[in-house]
Amino acid sequence: MSKIDFNALRDRAYKCACAHGFHNTELINEHFLCLVISELMEAVEADRKNRRFDKEKHKLGEYADCQGWLTTEEKFINVFNRYIKDTVEDELSDAVIRLLDLAGSLDISLDDIYDLTNEPEYKDWDYVLKEMSFTERMFFLTSILTEDRDIAEVIKASIVTIFLNADLLHIDLLWHIEHKMRYNELRENKHGKKY
Repeated sequence: MSKIDFNALRDRAYKCACAHGFHNTELINEHFLCLVISELMEAVEADRKNRRFDKEKHKLGEYADCQGWLTTEEKFINVFNRYIKDTVEDELSDAVIRLLDLAGSLDISLDDIYDLTNEPEYKDWDYVLKEMSFTERMFFLTSILTEDRDIAEVIKASIVTIFLNADLLHIDLLWHIEHKMRYNELRENKHGKKY
C-alpha cells in the first residue's frame, strides 16, 4: 500500500456526506458499518456479474465524439456511469469512502494507519487473503466490521484490508476512490436515497 494521506481523504468524504444530508440526523456507528457491509455485498454482486473496470474502454469513453456537446461535469458523470459505476472497483471504493466518512464524523485520526501493516496480526493477512476466494475475503471483511472492539481499530483494520484486497485484484483503489468522491460531490442530496 503506497503512502496515502488518509486524513485528507477522510475530511473530503465527511464534508461531502455532510453537504449531501447524510449527517442531518444522529445515527449510531452500527448504521454506518451496516452501510459499509452493504457496499461489500454490492462488490460481491458485481463480481458475480463479472462487472470489472475496463481502463481501455474508459479512455475511449472519455474522448468519444458523441459526448462533445456535454459540459465537463456532464461528461464526467456520463463516462463514470458507463464505465465505472457498479463495478467491483466502484463498490470497494464506496466501502472505503463510507469508512472514511465515519472516521470523519467521529474525528478519528488515520495518521497511524500504516503502523497496522507492521503489526504481527496484519503481516500474515496478505498471504491468508491470497488463499481465499473473493466472497471469502468479503466475508472476512464483514467479520472485521462486526468485531466488538474500538471503532477506530475497526475502521483502520477495514480500510487496510480493503486495500490489501484491491492489491490482490490489481486495482488502483486510490484512483477509484478519488473518481467516486468527485462523482459523489456532483450528486443530489443523499444521492437520491432514503439514507
